[in-house]
Amino acid sequence: MSGRLGMSGRLSVSGRLGVSGRLGVSGRLGVSGDDRRARAEGGRSTSRGRRAALVAAALAVTLGLTGTLGASAAPGASAASGTSAAPSATPTTDDPFAPGPQHRRLDPLVGTWKATKYNWLLGKDGEVVVSHDFRVKVRWIEKTGGRFMEERTEGTLAGRPYFRTGVLGYSNIDKRFEWTTFDSVTPTAMTYRGAPDTGGSHEISIPGEFTDPGILGPEFQGRSIPMRTVIRIESANRHTLDMYFTPPGQEERLVDRVEYRRVGKG
Repeated sequence: MSGRLGMSGRLSVSGRLGVSGRLGVSGRLGVSGDDRRARAEGGRSTSRGRRAALVAAALAVTLGLTGTLGASAAPGASAASGTSAAPSATPTTDDPFAPGPQHRRLDPLVGTWKATKYNWLLGKDGEVVVSHDFRVKVRWIEKTGGRFMEERTEGTLAGRPYFRTGVLGYSNIDKRFEWTTFDSVTPTAMTYRGAPDTGGSHEISIPGEFTDPGILGPEFQGRSIPMRTVIRIESANRHTLDMYFTPPGQEERLVDRVEYRRVGKG
């Protein structure tokens, strides 16, 4: 309560209440001329009663303004000293909404690329199918706050037009890389969710699962297949992306590799 509280023009209360655990009335209550005359006339009981009434009135006003007794009305004030508390320290945890160091690990992927694709699933009798005409563009999606990047790939695979779009990012909440793709070959989304990863390696491994539409053979159609994408950043101008499948009852095996060579920055 700042300044004076005018109780019949006489009560002078400064600062605030509740300093050092007692009612913060500065010095003494401003006693009116009537009180002095009452004291002179020997009416001490009257003075004490009036003084108590004034204190009660001040207390009632203070409770009405702050809702508490013995608490400072100023935000951040110390009840013991009457001074403002120091600002709270900067939070030690990272802002979950802001891109962080793990997002920066993906920066070398941004740009325009020429890529060669090797696929061990589409050829006959395990023969590798090679495509040399892949064109890839990767960019951060600004409208996501720079938390996710988009990859768009076009080319020819096994003599047929091929297209893929994917979104790659890092979850500050789950501490993992996340990668989802949609392409012209697979009739389902390929979704990967990595294990917690906070390191600084140039290799990023992101596991996932998909329901096989029959590309591994009729015996696996409709079954859940563990898979894994491994991104290896060799330099600012070259990286590879490997895909592994682990069919039930079999060991993990490489099924697809794409080698990227930079041709432009954006």
